[in-house]
Amino acid sequence: MKKLLLASAMAGAVLFATAATAATTGEYDNMCTMGLALGQDVETDCSINAEVDGKTYCFGNETAKTLFMKDPAGNLAKADTYYKSKH
Repeated sequence: MKKLLLASAMAGAVLFATAATAATTGEYDNMCTMGLALGQDVETDCSINAEVDGKTYCFGNETAKTLFMKDPAGNLAKADTYYKSKH
């Protein structure tokens, strides 16, 4: 019985570790797209993200995502210009 419980616990740990490492990958090296549009490098884990035209964009928080979504095309143009000039 102990061997069965141990095997189940180990299998659960492997599944949890796999899920934790399967993070979302976004454009701009996972930096906050709204931050870039405002001329700032803000690193994120991309847990807050949005898809625009088939591409995933990351945000540092929900407020940044909300602001970005008010003008996605304009904010993407600003973010792209800033990112290309600094990276």
